[in-house]
Amino acid sequence: MNIAISVLVNKLNGLAPQTAIILGSGLGSLVDELRDAVRIPYSELQGFPHSGVSGHAAEVVAGHLGKTPVLMLSGRAHYYENADASVMRAPLETLHGLGIERLILTNAAGSLREDMPPGSVMQITDHINFSGSNPLFGEPSDRRFVGLTNAYDEEIQAQMRAAAKSADVELHQGVYMWFSGPSFETPAEIRMARTFGADAVGMSTVPEVILARFLGLRVAAASVVTNLAAGMSGGELSHDETKEMAPLGGLRLAAVLRQMLSS
Repeated sequence: MNIAISVLVNKLNGLAPQTAIILGSGLGSLVDELRDAVRIPYSELQGFPHSGVSGHAAEVVAGHLGKTPVLMLSGRAHYYENADASVMRAPLETLHGLGIERLILTNAAGSLREDMPPGSVMQITDHINFSGSNPLFGEPSDRRFVGLTNAYDEEIQAQMRAAAKSADVELHQGVYMWFSGPSFETPAEIRMARTFGADAVGMSTVPEVILARFLGLRVAAASVVTNLAAGMSGGELSHDETKEMAPLGGLRLAAVLRQMLSS
């Protein structure tokens, strides 16, 4: 048992969640809804990175959402911070060792569709890795050849869709394209992404999906749309816009997750 698992087992005091959520931009307030919450800073967990991105916390928060025990990672580290696609490997290995079986990933993304404006929520049904990197670079075992045909678990996706319907939240569906960042995409890259079949673009999540499937975790993911992608609105993109707009869609996605997990 690694040190981070030992610390969490001790701090959780018998709580044994099987579901974990990685909270992206706009979802941080969801941790405040956990009953009997336990908070553990990443700094106390060996191998957990500290995100250098404003708007991302750095702590594990565990408790009950309804009757469901849940563990939330409030904040993530990104590939563009240190050019390390495997930066979230240690946290995910810790979740796996702790007994987590399903992982729900959230992020902020730019929309390539006029019918999916800022404030929308998109369930990720598939992804395109356009970064040129992979979190399993250097993995010596044959386990590195991870199949991703069914990367996003259909049963969990169905539960999310049902929860969205119950919560009266429109849940778009689409393909997420991972760019390395940290610069935003160009209009030409967005035209290419649309040709490739992408519905949204962003700078996270895909490495975590690959790692989660490598570890045998079941995965679902959703994006909060913070902007129309480059060249679609005429204005320049900025991280300030992401931070400003993420909470709007975040409220909708939080309602879906609350309904999904409370039942």
